Amino acid sequence: MKKATGRKDNGKIIGETWLHKFLGGVIALSLIFIFLISSFEIGIYSDFDFYEKEYSKYGVEEQLDMEIEDIMEVTEYMISYLRGKEEVLSIETMVEGERQDFFNEQDRLHMEDVQGLFLGGLSLRRATFIILIAGVIALFALKGNWKKIIPYMYERILAVFAVVIVALGVLISQNFTKCFVIFHELFFDNDLWMFDPEYDYMIRMLPEGFFFDMVIRIAVIFIVMLLGSLIVCVISKRLDRKEENVN
Repeated sequence: MKKATGRKDNGKIIGETWLHKFLGGVIALSLIFIFLISSFEIGIYSDFDFYEKEYSKYGVEEQLDMEIEDIMEVTEYMISYLRGKEEVLSIETMVEGERQDFFNEQDRLHMEDVQGLFLGGLSLRRATFIILIAGVIALFALKGNWKKIIPYMYERILAVFAVVIVALGVLISQNFTKCFVIFHELFFDNDLWMFDPEYDYMIRMLPEGFFFDMVIRIAVIFIVMLLGSLIVCVISKRLDRKEENVN
């Protein structure tokens, strides 16, 4: 009986079981999900210069009657809260000519929901790392040809994600406001996210245009990660072919 070699025929891997391909798909999906959550983490948490530029772009200093140093202090505290490093969303600062808590009760309740969403995403990423490692171990244990299976499945699943990304990009570019509302309706079971700029400082600090720019920033980071991993797949396949030719 001949041993499976993972040979390709007309672009398809043969000599591998459906279980090998299933594990390859799990590994590919896990990688893409890890990239997605990491894109959010990098986009939101990593660069306070981005926030400062956005505040200047949308005239936030004038909207709040605050100094940029105070706005950035509030921003850094808010991000620290979202990361779970602060227990209560409360910081006193100079706003509209008087020293007061920047956040009101609605801000605190909504941002508690947002914190849960962010921390939940990071927890899911940790769980996905475990699934990824388990998938790789299982593939090795079942003697699957991982050099062929993982790139093969990754490229095909990535092609599906590319279609989804393009479709979402078209929808967001055509009507970001509607997509923004749908997102909140899907992920929040209350209307605490509906703020009034007359009374809520936070929505003046983070206008809709800011969120649009943040979505673009996260999308660019995600796409760069996907393209980088695709290049690795292509290089890996070429090296594997060269190795086969030598042997």
